[in-house]
Amino acid sequence: MYPVIEWKGNRVYMIDQRLLPEEEKIIEHTTHTQVAGSIKDMVIRGAPAIGVAAAMGVALGVVNGCAESVPAFDRLIQEFARTRPTARNLFWALERMRDVFLSHRDNPGRLKKEMVRAALQIELEDVKINKKIGCHGEKLIRSGETILTHCNAGALATAGYGTALGVIRAAIEQKKTIQVIADETRPYLQGARLTVWELQKERIPVKLVTDNSVGFLMARRLIDRVIVGADRIARNGDTANKIGTYSIAVLAHFHHIPFYVAAPLSTIDFSIASGRDIIIEERGKEEIIQFRGDPIANPETEVMNPVFDITPYHLINAIITEKGVISSEFERNILALRE
Repeated sequence: MYPVIEWKGNRVYMIDQRLLPEEEKIIEHTTHTQVAGSIKDMVIRGAPAIGVAAAMGVALGVVNGCAESVPAFDRLIQEFARTRPTARNLFWALERMRDVFLSHRDNPGRLKKEMVRAALQIELEDVKINKKIGCHGEKLIRSGETILTHCNAGALATAGYGTALGVIRAAIEQKKTIQVIADETRPYLQGARLTVWELQKERIPVKLVTDNSVGFLMARRLIDRVIVGADRIARNGDTANKIGTYSIAVLAHFHHIPFYVAAPLSTIDFSIASGRDIIIEERGKEEIIQFRGDPIANPETEVMNPVFDITPYHLINAIITEKGVISSEFERNILALRE
């Protein structure tokens, strides 16, 4: 498995996902500010991977002596909190790292070791959790089916293995014959650049389609199921994911195609009642009017660029977590998972 993110020698290393699939470049980070910049600039992306990166970035800041008091540490935390406001795993990881800091702040020598240990534990847990998600989710897939996935919820979006693609990997490991359809996922093309690259690396059959062909393919019965990841899930099951997810869910509902969300419990925000409470990140116009510096629209064009949307719970057939599959009474069953 290629390294998505790695802690080595008090440095943080990430594969630069902006350059894939043309170039596989590893970036070295020596400061927490560099890590925060890579999260904001989408060197690394995907909610679980962002959480791991933030944990390592916070640990790096403490190791480098940038958080020798609670106010200084809170400023460090806020630097990460401002990077990607929709991703719940980011804030979950920051909360966890803050608890470790407060528990060991009176012992500076031990503090640094414990912060690094906590970050590495989050990374290790993420891979184990994703494999559990895959184990539960693959039971929903029959051999011979074609699965549509949107954006990238694979190893690149996590510490390894993946959530939505983890379900597909687990099905392949069970010797099921699976065909994957990846839509391109405008405007950042995570499906075209990342999901296809990932699956091709592992020789999992995949076909790339344009975003606006999904309805046609569903009408022709060429898609059996949809599996996506998530960036934040409200306690009623409303789910924030990459822009375009809601449209696919509506199409899947109309065509009676099961629509699944695969995500760890750390993606669930138990503090919010519904998707109306989820902050939707908006990014710059450059992602819409150009691609890698090449213009595709008039530079004066006004742009709206929300990068996530909300899929209401009633369009979701199941939420797949490391503790099992929820397929009804989402709010009651989601709250039960917290116990």
